[in-house]
Amino acid sequence: MATVLVESRFCGPPGMSNGGYAAGVVARHTSGVARVRLQAPIPLDTPLDLAERGGGRVELRHDEAVLAYAEPSSLELETPEPPSYEEAVEASARSVAHVDHPFPGCFVCGTGRAPGEGLRLFSGPLRAGGPVATPWTPHPSLADGDGRVRAEFMAAALDCPGYLATCNDGTPMLLGEITLHVEERVRVREPCVVVGWRITATGRKHEVGTAVFDASGAVAGRARGIWLGPK
Repeated sequence: MATVLVESRFCGPPGMSNGGYAAGVVARHTSGVARVRLQAPIPLDTPLDLAERGGGRVELRHDEAVLAYAEPSSLELETPEPPSYEEAVEASARSVAHVDHPFPGCFVCGTGRAPGEGLRLFSGPLRAGGPVATPWTPHPSLADGDGRVRAEFMAAALDCPGYLATCNDGTPMLLGEITLHVEERVRVREPCVVVGWRITATGRKHEVGTAVFDASGAVAGRARGIWLGPK
């Protein structure tokens, strides 16, 4: 059993971890495609237990409560053609995040985070009713020892663009589940593009796809997420 701690820098809504980052912390202890279920808010600056439970399942626990778990899975997801970096810049300027953001301190998409302190992925529509996109040039602080972005930050980048693909009015939502595959960790300072798109919506449940494209336009990571709106 290992102990992990989510620092306050990696918050989503106030007082809890960004869902994508937390999912990445758990998923990096599996291999290949991982399905991560977030069952409860992940507290910040709190020692948490990370334990393997057999069959590839990994649980994140606080005392006796299972806050999240990851298990091996499969991922069926067609990704759209990536926009150019310049098109992603133009789309980002149209993001609803600039107008009505429920969580401006979010590590991934918060407009209140300074460059280098948050990912600042402000996804906006490429066209009316279509996918959203944002440019991403990863900061050196996200690097592993090999100069590539750490897996948990790749997972974080696959999070909020899905929310912004399905919500255009600032309604708060939470990530409930994400199935992700980091195929290639991009390099820091590499000009990347992140895209999000709607798949289905039923009641308060919204299913979305997200993908990170590297500088060559190849898929570096992709995910299928389930977001839950307010009851």
